[in-house]
Amino acid sequence: MKRNKKLILISHCILNQNSVVKPLARAKGAFPIIKSFIDEGVGIIQLPCPEFKFLGPNRKPMSKEEYDTPQYRELCRNLFLPILEDIKKYIENGYELQTIIGINQSPTCSITGKRGVFMDEIFKILEKENIHIDSLEIPTDYTEDSDPTSLW
Repeated sequence: MKRNKKLILISHCILNQNSVVKPLARAKGAFPIIKSFIDEGVGIIQLPCPEFKFLGPNRKPMSKEEYDTPQYRELCRNLFLPILEDIKKYIENGYELQTIIGINQSPTCSITGKRGVFMDEIFKILEKENIHIDSLEIPTDYTEDSDPTSLW
């Protein structure tokens, strides 16, 4: 089999900019960084989009403080739990979970600075499960015309 057993977790909108709040979309579909991972043979696990699930495609831009409610945090945890079960199965079978990629300054998927609600819940769960993962963020100025190698 031609498996390299390397995996990444990515925020939903990296593969699907259609899920982004309308004025903030920066690509027609997927960000071009994805091609780099495909070319390297890395498996991609797409996280669900809690914002889309919570308020749908026509939602207005909101801050982390507006999303940061017990109901939204519970949704984030519940959306991640099936992904966690998959991750554990992969790890048990010798796969390497390399990186989680978020979206800088996202109220949900930011990793550095003011961590987004979903990423906050994900990292808490991973820490509790003793699963360690590197992270990377798509910067706010990254578009479909940006050089993907500029991210690392």
